[in-house]
Amino acid sequence: MSTLQFEVPTPLAYFSTLVAEDQGFALLEAAIAVAQDEVPELDVQQVLMQIDALAARLVQRIPRDAPALQRLRLLNRFFFQEMGFAGNVNDYYDARNSYLHEVLVTRRGIPITLALVYLEFAQQAGLTARGVSFPGHFLVKLRLPRGEVVIDPFSGHSLSRDELEERLVPYRRQRGLVGEFDTPLGLFLQAAPPRDILARLLRNLKEVHRTSEDFARMLAVQERLVILLPQAWEERRDRGLARAELGIDDDAAAADLALYLEHCSGADDAPALRKRLAELRPAGRAWMPNA
Repeated sequence: MSTLQFEVPTPLAYFSTLVAEDQGFALLEAAIAVAQDEVPELDVQQVLMQIDALAARLVQRIPRDAPALQRLRLLNRFFFQEMGFAGNVNDYYDARNSYLHEVLVTRRGIPITLALVYLEFAQQAGLTARGVSFPGHFLVKLRLPRGEVVIDPFSGHSLSRDELEERLVPYRRQRGLVGEFDTPLGLFLQAAPPRDILARLLRNLKEVHRTSEDFARMLAVQERLVILLPQAWEERRDRGLARAELGIDDDAAAADLALYLEHCSGADDAPALRKRLAELRPAGRAWMPNA
């Protein structure tokens, strides 16, 4: 008698199914799955169950008829005081801050991973909460009957309009968004789509690995970014450059760089990348995009 055998998907194949469509995008599950690059045996469903169990403890404390402001106060007390979630000020650039299963254990993370847990708790507590891809620091906003509240998940502080404006000053100056080019604060407080949130998480992790010149781990992150953002040509470029640094597949590296140059031929880095591509594809071996 034959027995049915099911092939277990690879971590990347599993990730692909989670982010394939914007409708029903499995943000929290996909964010947890990012850590499978480091811990392939990680049970993502078990981590989801841990988050649900913590959220259930919070929900039990909220009266059914509690107004939104009371729910928010109970959420903040539970998350920041009782559970002790906070920013990892001592080792901000530790890659483990980007792994949600680690954040659950240490209660330390970076703004975006803390926000992901906070958002899940808020939703289960009956609050309307959204992630905000604020320049330099991911935030959370909650809709209340009398307006919106913006929370810094790193510190637990509620941010006033003046504090938010102050945080924007360096960003605006750097990009010339001052004077007649000033940008309203509200544009920086738009709710971020789930795909953008996950991309920001991955790009944070990518930068950690790039800075430490850990190109093997950077390449793993790039594989996910290419799956998540198939038409973000700069992610193809960076995957190609990581492959080239590792010297593991010159043809695949060249293909990534060629695709970037095909779509971004006028980019500032195009001349340097054409030179790099020529090194990967000696004359006569393969097609190169036009200069």
